[in-house]
Amino acid sequence: MADDTIIQVIDLYKAFGAKAVLTGANLTITRGESMVVIGGSGSGKSVLIKHMIGLLKPDAGRVIVDGKEVGALNETDLNDLRRKFGMLFQGAALFDSLTIGENVGFALKEHTSLPRRDREKIVTEKLDMVGLYNVENLKPAELSGGMKKRAGLARAIAMEPEIILYDEPTTGLDPVMCDQINELIISLQKKIGATTVTITHDMVSANKIADTIAMLLDGKFAAVGKPDEVFASKIPEVMEFCYIGKVLRETEAIYKRN
Repeated sequence: MADDTIIQVIDLYKAFGAKAVLTGANLTITRGESMVVIGGSGSGKSVLIKHMIGLLKPDAGRVIVDGKEVGALNETDLNDLRRKFGMLFQGAALFDSLTIGENVGFALKEHTSLPRRDREKIVTEKLDMVGLYNVENLKPAELSGGMKKRAGLARAIAMEPEIILYDEPTTGLDPVMCDQINELIISLQKKIGATTVTITHDMVSANKIADTIAMLLDGKFAAVGKPDEVFASKIPEVMEFCYIGKVLRETEAIYKRN
C-alpha cells in the first residue's frame, strides 16, 4: 500500500444469503481525500463502510486501513483501529437521555483518562467548530434537525479522528441547511485534515464536497474519478444516476452568475 493510501478495498465480496451485495469491489482512498460513494438503494454503500470499521467481515477480499487488514484483527486491535474513525450517522444518533455536552463528550469519557474540566473544554471547542454555542445543557429533543446534525458532527470529531465517515449527512434537511452542512464538511476537513468518506444520494452535495466520487453498481465500482469525470461518464447507469445532479449543478451555477 502506497504511503499516501489510508484505506484500500481489494476484491471485496459480501453476500447475505442468496443476495450478493459486493462482488469484487476495489477502491483506494488517499490521506486527506474527500471520497464520496454514491449508488442506488441496496447497492452496498453502507455495507462497504461497515467493512471499513470492522462491523462486517468479508466473504472474500480485504479491507486495509492504515496498513492493517481489518478483517484479520483481534478485538483489542480492532477497537484501537476504530479510534481512528469518527462517524456522523444518518439521523445523528444522539442519546436522547444525555445532554448535548454529554453526547459530544461521550467517547472522551469512555476512552480517555482526561479530567472532567479538560473534557468539557474539548466539548465546547468542538461545538464551536460546528457553529453551536451554549447548547451543552440542552437535550437532543430541544434542537432542530440541522442542529442535531451539527451536534452529531461535533461528537464525530471529538477524538480528533484521522478518518470521518458521513452516512447521508444531508438527508431530511432543507436545501439551505444542506448547503450549510456541505460547507461545514469542507471547512472541517481543511481545519483538521481528516480523510472523509461520505455516503450520499445527494448529487449536489457529492459534487460540492468530493475530491473523488465512486459509484457502486452491481457490487463493483463502475465509475471512480473527479466529480467532472464521473458526471461526464458514458456508462448508461452512471449517466442516469448523475443526470439530476447535472441539472441541479447547472441551475445552481446560473443562479450564482445572476
